[in-house]
Amino acid sequence: MVSQKVTIKNPTGLHLRPAGILCQEAMNFKSYITFHYRGNTANAKSVLSVLGACIKSGDEIELVCEGEDEEEALKSLVGIINEGFGE
Repeated sequence: MVSQKVTIKNPTGLHLRPAGILCQEAMNFKSYITFHYRGNTANAKSVLSVLGACIKSGDEIELVCEGEDEEEALKSLVGIINEGFGE
């Protein structure tokens, strides 16, 4: 298991488009991928779970990847978050 804290940088937070991008990227990996936010855990492969977390710009989440490609998954997801999902 690997994890890393990352701050959401895009100005609108995780609304539908960036939530979809995050989920689509997470689905490329076999690992179980979740994130922790304010004491809750959300499935990073579920758009409804990501949207339900109500994450805004400037919020910090902790990504957790567990599985055979966990290192690659964490690096990829942190990368797209740090790029602001292209916004």
